Amino acid sequence: MTEPLRIGNASGFYGDRFDAMREMLTGGELDVLTGDYLAELTMLILGRDRLKDPASGYARTFLRQLEECLGLAHERSVKIVANAGGLNPAGLADSVRQLADRLGLPVRVAHVEGDDLTAAHPGSLAAHAYLGGFGIAACLREGADVVVTGRVTDAALVAGPAVAHFGWGPREYDRLAGAVVAGHVLECGAQATGGNYAFFGERSRDVRRPGFPLAEIHDDGGCVITKHPGTGGFVDVGTVTAQLLYETSGARYAGPDVTARLDTIRLTQDGPDRVRIEGVRGEAPPPTLKVGLNRLGGFRNEVAFVLTGLDIEAKAALVREQMEAAFEEAKSPPAEVRWDLVRTDHPDAATEETASALLRLVVRDPDERVVGRALSGAAVELALASYPGFHVLAPPGKAAPYGVFEDGYVPQGDVDHMAVLHDGRLIPVAPAHDTLVLENLPSPELPEPLPGGPTRRAPLGLVAGARSGDKGGNANVGVWVRTSAADAAWRWLVHELTADRFRELIPESRGLYVTRHVLPNLRALNFVVEGILGEGVAAQCRFDPQAKALGEWLRSRHLDVPEELL
Repeated sequence: MTEPLRIGNASGFYGDRFDAMREMLTGGELDVLTGDYLAELTMLILGRDRLKDPASGYARTFLRQLEECLGLAHERSVKIVANAGGLNPAGLADSVRQLADRLGLPVRVAHVEGDDLTAAHPGSLAAHAYLGGFGIAACLREGADVVVTGRVTDAALVAGPAVAHFGWGPREYDRLAGAVVAGHVLECGAQATGGNYAFFGERSRDVRRPGFPLAEIHDDGGCVITKHPGTGGFVDVGTVTAQLLYETSGARYAGPDVTARLDTIRLTQDGPDRVRIEGVRGEAPPPTLKVGLNRLGGFRNEVAFVLTGLDIEAKAALVREQMEAAFEEAKSPPAEVRWDLVRTDHPDAATEETASALLRLVVRDPDERVVGRALSGAAVELALASYPGFHVLAPPGKAAPYGVFEDGYVPQGDVDHMAVLHDGRLIPVAPAHDTLVLENLPSPELPEPLPGGPTRRAPLGLVAGARSGDKGGNANVGVWVRTSAADAAWRWLVHELTADRFRELIPESRGLYVTRHVLPNLRALNFVVEGILGEGVAAQCRFDPQAKALGEWLRSRHLDVPEELL
């Protein structure tokens, strides 16, 4: 019987805990260590870096981590796979080779390319297709010790090593789907081990410094999610469920290699800090690859006026009228003006800060000058001529560029997916032979609702957890019930929290298209709110531009909850 493959994660984003790579290499047994450094916003940041220096475009912290950890990995025979190559995987691979030579380590470095489609999308700062794991697998099969990639799916960092280790073929969809699910759980690092967890305060375990997760993957595609012994945080069915719901939508989770059926997942607690994932089914992938398109949208600026004490709304109205009059007098008023009054004030407050509200003004325009000095001058000139107690959180600064993220799609065969080996050889990676157009599954049969009984007005979060995030301009909110009293809580939740009730509880979603997906095996619902984030995180059109806390807002809203669940 083939031994399980132990794959760990040491990074969930560009800027994650620097010491995690060393901690994972020294904390226990590993075969492969992965790092996810890319996000929609990161690609824009790297694109702007590349404008200044064509030799840049990759995550430089990865190199600094390898400076102190490459020897450890080599000594322990741990392969390293990371998407830190960003927009320049070849450049990063060369830098890793130079580092290995300087350290005197016989390390074979390979990279994956073919994702860069910027030349085919004029006007884009960066346009990159999401590749699968077979390029990574080709590099590892040919003896690579370190594999760096550009834009691959986050889960490909785990699926690729699993394909190489077990020798899976491209049509072994159930096995591939199991590895993709494991990769999705690992990709955000400590979010699988108690980080950002809805019920963080109810555990005796210490979540101040959660360890990073690892998966023990088996030849059938099943796995156990765990962490190194003695590290912080915890792994249970709830933490794994939360991460499974993160930034997904329906029951079909599509990727370049396989479409994983999230509605087939079975989770069981397999001991302390061990959760077994099994039963995952897979289907042929879609005929197209997703392409992330990043472009500069223009320039933005903002100022937050502090309104203290009485007459908050009248003060807000006065300064708004004054600023809008100044915009009208300008030769070129901003193309977009947004006002948000944030009522953080309390009556009869014991401190000045708690007696104050914030009026946030955000302006955007293609012309840097229109939202630069024009805004600064108009706001500063009101310092002695506006509402009583006038001041701002910080003086308006220079205009800053903002980006726009959009999705595109290309046929799988339009991308030259290539494994570039340590000796310079090129191995083309064929596109998926069989494909299946992605369609939503029929809604599953719902359980019987709870019988009527006494209820109490209470926050949803007493019964359910949530985790939310962004995909371009859309937000997803996954909601699940606790394992204690799970059947009754699920029967209530699935009938109570409809798409209409979601819109009622989250007023920002009214007027937007909200889709509800039901996942009975996970006792979970997943909501997709289209357009709530405007043009995406880089455009920063919303107070919480990545919708990271949208789920916590939902949990704080009050409903009539059956008393038996409280």
